[in-house]
Amino acid sequence: MKELVDKLISQGLTEDQAYKAIEVIKNFTKERFPLFSGAIDKLFDKYGPKEKDEDDFLG
Repeated sequence: MKELVDKLISQGLTEDQAYKAIEVIKNFTKERFPLFSGAIDKLFDKYGPKEKDEDDFLG
């Protein structure tokens, strides 16, 4: 996930904007593919940064 955040930052987003963009993608994917909601959560949780605070869906 850090690689994706870094790529978004290199494209001109701030770190906060990058995490927000990933959150939007996650939620959009879950809406479009509700059968895979649990798998999507696990994927994002598994690869999310551990140092983010509790309010962050990736942390």
